[in-house]
Amino acid sequence: MPGKGKKGKGRAKSRGKKQKKQEVDILTPAAMLNLYYIAHNAADCLHLRGFRWPGDPKAKKGKNKT
Repeated sequence: MPGKGKKGKGRAKSRGKKQKKQEVDILTPAAMLNLYYIAHNAADCLHLRGFRWPGDPKAKKGKNKT
């Protein structure tokens, strides 16, 4: 019977080469302006840019359910 089966409409996985992440300069004027609005102090600035303190637990990605 045509039309009764379920067809997946999800995103197909690409099987090509993985794209290399583009290197981003974090000292550009646009990046510094963005940092000015989101960081509250120097330690927060470094934390947001990926420079963690020794012994700092790694943050979990995704939404926190509280």
